[in-house]
Amino acid sequence: MSTTELLRREWTAFRRPGRLIALAAAALAIIAPGLLFTLNTHSSCPGPCPAVPVAGDGSVVSDQFWFLHRDLGREGGITVRMTSMTGTITYPPPEHDQIVSGLVPWAKAGIIVKDGTRQGSRYAALMMTGGHGVRFQHDYRHDVAGGAGGVSARSPRWLRLTRSGDVITGSESADGAQWRTVATATLAGLPDTVQVGLFATSPGDLTLREIGLGGAIEEVRFTQAVGVFDNVTVEGGTTGKWDSDSVGEMNHTDWEKYHNASGAVEKDGVITISGTGDIGPLGEEGTRTVENTLSGLPVALIIVVVVAARHGARTTGAAASRRVILTRALVVAGATFVTGLVAAGIVLPAGMASLAGNGIVVPSLPVPTGVRVIVGLATVLALCAAVAYALGVRLHRGWSATLAGVSLIALPSAVTAFPLLPDAVSDWLLRLTPAAGFAVKQTMAEYPQVTAHYAPSAGYFPLPGWAGLTVLCAYAVITMLIAIGRKQAERPDRPR
Repeated sequence: MSTTELLRREWTAFRRPGRLIALAAAALAIIAPGLLFTLNTHSSCPGPCPAVPVAGDGSVVSDQFWFLHRDLGREGGITVRMTSMTGTITYPPPEHDQIVSGLVPWAKAGIIVKDGTRQGSRYAALMMTGGHGVRFQHDYRHDVAGGAGGVSARSPRWLRLTRSGDVITGSESADGAQWRTVATATLAGLPDTVQVGLFATSPGDLTLREIGLGGAIEEVRFTQAVGVFDNVTVEGGTTGKWDSDSVGEMNHTDWEKYHNASGAVEKDGVITISGTGDIGPLGEEGTRTVENTLSGLPVALIIVVVVAARHGARTTGAAASRRVILTRALVVAGATFVTGLVAAGIVLPAGMASLAGNGIVVPSLPVPTGVRVIVGLATVLALCAAVAYALGVRLHRGWSATLAGVSLIALPSAVTAFPLLPDAVSDWLLRLTPAAGFAVKQTMAEYPQVTAHYAPSAGYFPLPGWAGLTVLCAYAVITMLIAIGRKQAERPDRPR
C-alpha cells in the first residue's frame, strides 16, 4: 500500500464523529474563554482614563517623572554636578504610614534630552541610579552601564549630555575636568528644538509574598527619589526660561500631598528634583494580553491528550507495524495542528481587537510575532498529541495513557500558570517536561533595567521559544521510538 493510500485509510478511520466533536470542543475551549474575557473587559476609570504612554514603535512603556526643562537647539548640551541622591519607601497597611529612607535599585535622577514633554516621545538620559551606578538609557529599551558606585557631597558625579543633530552623547566625570564617554545614541528624526533638563523618578518597591505551596504574588510599595544638583549649565538653548512639569500624573498619593510633593526647587544655585514613576519598557503589568486571550488552552490540551492517548491505545495486532504507527501519529498530529491553528488564529486577533474596542490599550503585536504565536501553538498542540498517542501505543490502555499524558504534559502547564509552586520548581517543570514547548506563546520580554517578577506565574518562561520547542520535539521522538520498539517486540515471529 502506498503512503498516500495509507494516509487516506488512517484519516478515514480517525475521523469518527466522536473524535471530530472532541477536537471541535478543544477549539471551542480555546476560543470561547478568550472571547468572553476580552468582551467583558472594559476600562475601569470613573472618567476619561489617563493616556497610556505608547512609544514610536507602538509598544506600551513607562514614562513618568518630574522634569525641570528648557529648550535646546540642534547643537548644544547640558552639564551638571550631582551631589546627593536619596529616597523614601512608603509601606501600605498593616504598616500604614510607615515611611523609611532608601532607594530602590532602579530609582533614577539625572539629565535628559527629550522630544517634548509628551509621554512616549523619544529621549536619551544620563542618570545616577539607586543601585546600579551611572546609566545611559534611551528610547525605553536601551541601557548602557557607566561608572559604578553612588553619589554624595564628598564624592559628587558630573554628568553631561551633548546634542549634535540627531546624535546624543552621554559623558561622566569625577571632577568636571576629565570626562569619559558612557555611550552615544542616534535618535533619528529629532526636531530642531527639543527639551533638555533635570529629572527624577522612582519605580515601585517590588516584594513577593508567599502563598499556596510556596508560590509568590507581587506587592508594590510607593517610592520617591530625590536628586540634588548644582553647577548647571546649558549651551545651545533657544531660550533661558526653565519650566517645571510632571511627565505623567503625579502628586496624587498621600505621601506627596501631605509630606513631600514631587517637583523642583531652586535655592542659591542648588536644584532639588523629586519624582516618582519610571522611564523604560513596561514590565509585566498590563502586557499579558496574549496570555489572557489564551486562557482556555489548558482545557483544550487535556481534550487533545485524551483523544490522542485513546487512539494510540487502539493500535494493536496487525496495525502495530512501524509504518502504521508513524502514519497514525501523523494523522493525529495533523488533525490537532489544524484545530490549534484555527482556534488560535480566531481568538488572538479577535480578542485583541475586542480589547481595543473596549478602551483597553493593547500593546502592539507585530505580524511576525502574531504568526509565530499562532503557528507555534498549533505545532505544540500537534507534538503534544504525538506524545500522548505514543503513550497510548506503549501502555495499551486508554485510561492509563490519558493519566500519563495529562500528568506529563497538561499538569505542568496548568500548575505553573498560577502562583502555586515556588518559582524555582515552576522554572524546572518548564525546562524538563513537554510543557516547555508552550514558551512559543511568550510575547513578554525580560529587561535587566526593569524590576519585575520574572516567573512562569507572571507569564515568563525560563526557556526561549525555540529551546522549549526543542524539548517537546525530543519527547515526541523518544516516546515514538519507545512505542515502535515495544510494538515490534510484541509482534509474533513470521513463519519460516
